[in-house]
Amino acid sequence: MRQEKVFAIRFSSIYPLYIKKVESKGRSKEELDQVIHWLTGYDNDALRHQIETGSSLEEFFAQAPRLNPNVSLIKGVVCGVRVEDVEPPLMRNIRYMDKLVDELAKGKAMEKILRT
Repeated sequence: MRQEKVFAIRFSSIYPLYIKKVESKGRSKEELDQVIHWLTGYDNDALRHQIETGSSLEEFFAQAPRLNPNVSLIKGVVCGVRVEDVEPPLMRNIRYMDKLVDELAKGKAMEKILRT
């Protein structure tokens, strides 16, 4: 899929997929939200607003209060590609989010997911 199409995907369309993925592995929506809050700086109300307004992934990350300063500690592979090597930065941020959701679904400890 071309990057422009990925950037245009509505966050509200992938969020339920993230919920389904983590819940099917015994994790909770609250834990998913915690991971997204850590990455983007959104609080519960702001996250809900992003979902309700149908923001694209590009808008979701552009409007994020702040990307976590420890985001560079996220390493690994998503879809056969090392997340830390992905360009452009928006695609890397999307892959960071995917990686964190994968770690949550795989049962990794929250402290390790949040790089604390």
